[in-house]
Amino acid sequence: MLSFFICLAILILGYLFYGKVVDGIFNPDDRETPAVAINDGVDYVVMPQWKLFLVQLLNIAGLGPIFGAISGAMWGPIVFLWITFGTVFAGAVHDYFAGMLSERNNGASISEVTGIYLGQTMKNVMRVFSVILLVMVGTVFAVGPAGLIVKLIGLKVTSGLLANKVFWLAIIMIYYFIATFISVDKIIGKIYPVFGICLIIMAIGVAFGTLFSGKPMPEIWAHFANEHPDKTPIWSFMFITVACGAISGFHATQSPLMARCLKSERQGRFVFYGAMVAEGIIALIWAAAACTLLGGDKIKELNGGGPNTVFEISTLTMKGVGMVLAVLGVIACPITSGDTAFRSARLTLADWFKIDQGKWQNRLALCIPVLGVGAILGFGNAITHPAVVDGVEKMIPYIDYNVIWRYFSWSNQTLAMIVLWAGSMYLAQNKRNYWITAAPATFMSAVSCTYFFMAGECLGLIPFFKNNKAVAYPVGLIFAACCLFIFLKSAKKAAEKGAKVA
Repeated sequence: MLSFFICLAILILGYLFYGKVVDGIFNPDDRETPAVAINDGVDYVVMPQWKLFLVQLLNIAGLGPIFGAISGAMWGPIVFLWITFGTVFAGAVHDYFAGMLSERNNGASISEVTGIYLGQTMKNVMRVFSVILLVMVGTVFAVGPAGLIVKLIGLKVTSGLLANKVFWLAIIMIYYFIATFISVDKIIGKIYPVFGICLIIMAIGVAFGTLFSGKPMPEIWAHFANEHPDKTPIWSFMFITVACGAISGFHATQSPLMARCLKSERQGRFVFYGAMVAEGIIALIWAAAACTLLGGDKIKELNGGGPNTVFEISTLTMKGVGMVLAVLGVIACPITSGDTAFRSARLTLADWFKIDQGKWQNRLALCIPVLGVGAILGFGNAITHPAVVDGVEKMIPYIDYNVIWRYFSWSNQTLAMIVLWAGSMYLAQNKRNYWITAAPATFMSAVSCTYFFMAGECLGLIPFFKNNKAVAYPVGLIFAACCLFIFLKSAKKAAEKGAKVA
């Protein structure tokens, strides 16, 4: 229990002190923000700071800090360290620069921002990468809640329409279409603060339920080893699996939404850095609950960090009405990230092809294909078919949810790596301390490349590469070193030319 409270204290102190350091290096000022200068009544709308924080928290705190943290708990309480230090020194820094660089560039989508600092080629890569990631995020954050709703209703109703996952997925996708299409302040600005408060209350309930469960919470120093049931390597699988609970490239696609609603640049630290720290705290709570109440073998038995595991933890920590509220909070959490994921995909395409979003016809023309692809992936998971697995006939989905999640996790962390390099180049161009972004960018470069060479859904599809540490580890380190070398060389040239953006 002591290690949990130490990590919690580090997260809070990280916001108070390191967050201030990061904010000071960026140096926000009193310039006119895009929300004031552009204000189109659709995507550029001034919102109060407290609402900006809660909306940002809901935008980024989807299934990642819950599903990812629980899955990460299969490695044991050592996951606390990644959640804590990853949040303070990588995730929150990443979110801050994603939001503030967007704000400095008229609220541009992250792909456009990346292009400004890393060049046209990287801009095109990020455009494609961002849209694919956002559609996958929207799909993951539709399928997960649909499964949880069916699980919750299944307590009373075992058959019929209300217990049908396809039905609830359809309802969620219809909502996503509406939220993606209309003005940001009509639904998102009004209901998100309420859900944000519910999310915080739910996390507190799970925390107290875990602390007073009567079960001893494992300490990091007594379990400083790989406790994964399958002995899956910590590096780099745990770093990829935890995803949004420590650092997430998905957040870079969401931060521009609130960058378009800031009244002042000075709100950035609280809105962007602060929201990520809050998400880190949520992830720490769920990881601690999973380690204390379940353990790696039980989490594996419940199919990782999916709906079954969330339901089990909620039942153990918040019985009765409290449990229902906890599960509903987890349902609302991903839904309020899924809708903004599709919204960000629309805006990314709009920035890419210079399509005016003030006209409803243009928004509709982008909403249909974006939501259409998401629906195909989602219903591909919700609809099942008979198949023989290990000699037993089972009903399995056409598209495996866990596979979607793993592809999402890797692409998510790779995007985070690229955004951190963009932030580093901005700082280099302005002759500021770029190590606050370059250090985590180098680390994430090694993580992303190593995972790509080992994971079963990447090069690990080839038997020679699967979990082959002898190849993946040195390749990952070499790749990270090359990225750092290229950056330092470019940073030197940028410093010689002088600041590009004040």
